[in-house]
Amino acid sequence: MPINFHDEQNRQTYAARNADESWISQIKSTVDVSNKRIADIGCGGGIYTKALIKMGASHVVGVDFSDEMLKGAAANCKDIQNATFLKGEAYQSNLPANEMDLVLERALIHHLDDLDACFKEAHRILKNGGVLIVQDRTPEDCLLPGDEHHIRGYFFEKFPRLMDKEISRRYDSDQVQQALKSSGFRLTNKFSLWETRRIYKDYAELNKDLLLRTGRSILHELTDVEVQELISFIEENLSDSQPPIIEKDSWTVWFAIKE
Repeated sequence: MPINFHDEQNRQTYAARNADESWISQIKSTVDVSNKRIADIGCGGGIYTKALIKMGASHVVGVDFSDEMLKGAAANCKDIQNATFLKGEAYQSNLPANEMDLVLERALIHHLDDLDACFKEAHRILKNGGVLIVQDRTPEDCLLPGDEHHIRGYFFEKFPRLMDKEISRRYDSDQVQQALKSSGFRLTNKFSLWETRRIYKDYAELNKDLLLRTGRSILHELTDVEVQELISFIEENLSDSQPPIIEKDSWTVWFAIKE
């Protein structure tokens, strides 16, 4: 069954880690977030809301359609000043027009059917010259083979049926760029990013994370028994690797300016 973002049991699934330095340094090198008002659309557990505040943003509004995600985000950011949270959707954020300096949409668009509506809403809430950052996995990102860092690749090697599910919800780069253009944005940069997801001290820690399906919506397509089978498969493939286990994910990131 697909992940239920409204289930209280999933409240912490996207609030259980911190943004990695690989992401922070890449964003800093591309756009200045200092003293900026930012909307984090599809904020989940507030991981990147928190990171943007720590990077110098003056205020970040985390927007999500799930009350449970927002509760998790508020708890995650309880010690962070200048972060607020608002119930809204990618198509209707409930934010005022022309007020944001920057909008972040990370790991959002693969959940959506209408890219144009999503980007037009981002265009509406941004100031003229404001920046939209879109980060997601393309089909090419998803289907990279599994190895000691790219743990996700083993999901599809063990259960090929997940491949069709994953690809069906992903946009290729041309689709994203065309939707940005038709929504009034000018693409200024695009790059691939290997973002460190988490460092596990041992296999037991990795296995626990997989069993909980933490931040991995695709694993909600598997039964508990199948997740156990996947864990065994990953351990077999990583038998020659010594902990710590440094897990990384491949992403594509687009930067666009509102014109």
